[in-house]
Parts: sequence; C-alpha cells; structure tokens
Amino acid sequence: MEVIAFVGPSGTGKSHRATVVAHEHHIECIIDDGILIYRNELAAGFSAKREKSRLKAVRRAIFQDPEQVADVKAKLAQIRPERLLILGTSERMVNKITVALDLPEPTRYIQIEDVATAEEIRRANESRLKEGKHIIPLPTMELKPHFRGYLIDPIKSLLQRGKNRKAEDEKTVVRPIFSYYGKLTFTDDAITALIAHAVKQTRGALSVQDISIRKTKGAGIGLELEFSLVLVYGVDTRQAIRRIQRAVQKEIEYTTGMSVNVMKISVRDYARPER
Repeated sequence: MEVIAFVGPSGTGKSHRATVVAHEHHIECIIDDGILIYRNELAAGFSAKREKSRLKAVRRAIFQDPEQVADVKAKLAQIRPERLLILGTSERMVNKITVALDLPEPTRYIQIEDVATAEEIRRANESRLKEGKHIIPLPTMELKPHFRGYLIDPIKSLLQRGKNRKAEDEKTVVRPIFSYYGKLTFTDDAITALIAHAVKQTRGALSVQDISIRKTKGAGIGLELEFSLVLVYGVDTRQAIRRIQRAVQKEIEYTTGMSVNVMKISVRDYARPER
C-alpha cells in the first residue's frame, strides 16, 4: 500500500480539496478527522467532531483509541487499497497516524499550497473563522449516523481562542459526491426518475404516482418529496413504507449529494402483481 500525505494548517481547505486530490492521484481511500473513507462511503473509524473536549478530539484524530484503530485496520485489510490519502495539519501528525495504524511511511507529501492559491487558502481560512464552516469529504447519507441534521449542522468548534472565550459554533458541510466535476444541476425530471427507480427496486411496491418535489430552506438546501404509491395486495404496509423511504433517500442522496429533509408518502391503492 502506498501512503500519500496531504498536509496543511487547520482551516486552509484540505478537506475541501481531498476528493479532488484523491481523484487526480487515483486514490481509493482517504483518512481524515479520525475516519476512513472508501469510494465516498464512511468505511470505518469515529469522527473527532463527535468529541466534546479538544483533548479527546485530538486523540481521536490521531487514532489513539484502540477500538477505533482496530476498526480501521480491519477495514483496510479487507479493502487492501493500492493508495491511501491521509490528511493532517502537519507531517508529524500524519506520521503519528501511520504509526498508530501500522502503515508505511508516506512516499509523498502534498502541501495545501501545491493545490490551492494563496487567495483560495485565505478564503478558506476566512470561511472557517467567520462562518465556522468545516468540510467533510463525504455525501450526506454517510454522515447521518455521526452528525445530527442534514446538510449543515452546528457543532462545537475544536478551536477555542482565549480562556475566557466560549467555543464557537462550527458548521459541518457535507462534500457532494460529484464535487470534483464542477457545478451539477438536477432537474425535477431527473429526481422523479430516481424516485421511480428506487420504488421499482423495492419489495412490496408496484408503482409511484403524483410526485411533487420542492426545495427546503433553513440549515442548508434540501428536498421535500411527496408521492403516492400502489402497493402489492397483502403486503405489510408499514414495513413496505419504511423500505421505500430508505431506498428513495439513499438513491437521491448518494446520486445528487442533496439531503432529503422531508418525505411525505401516501398509499393510493393495492393491487396484485401482473403475471
């Protein structure tokens, strides 16, 4: 396994560019903030952002918890990636992570200055300090077990400036799957097709009708979906609805990177499958 380090001070935009760097260097796995990311999915580990104290967060980020280490090592042994990208605020931090996980030393150190201009780094710093935004290179669906909320969620900042100053709120911003392709626009027809595909693949459902799609405001842009279903006659309705909810949410969020904030489902009819 080849280890490549991506290094830069906190708030300079490393996580924002991690997906791009990984894509350009054909890297399958990323380690950032205590978690292992594989093909845009949270594969193992525990995020440092879950910790309430700065000390615990630092220990989590450099893999000092035996359970966390065992979890990540087992997953790496299963995946056996050719290349692994490790993000760190310094070369020393990356080296601590490689030692903790019994990984080889990095063959290359990519500095944030190698992939971002001084102006881009300045804007990233400003965004962190003034707006409290922190990028996580994962689609929304992957972060929900680890962070409450949808696209943007306030959590306690790990950086406290001054003894008498309270920790500032920091927003976790999910990095969309297709972010390195540039701007993407999904029409209502495309989202309708995704919903129809998810429903069609779900056991107990026959068809979906009357699909309504709206954008929601508030803590980040998300979607409000409403549709009606024709279910298989005799199916357990509650279980079928739960399966459809999960299937539609996963299809939309993995494909578009947008959150499904609201999903209203009604059962229009029951029918027997055609033979």
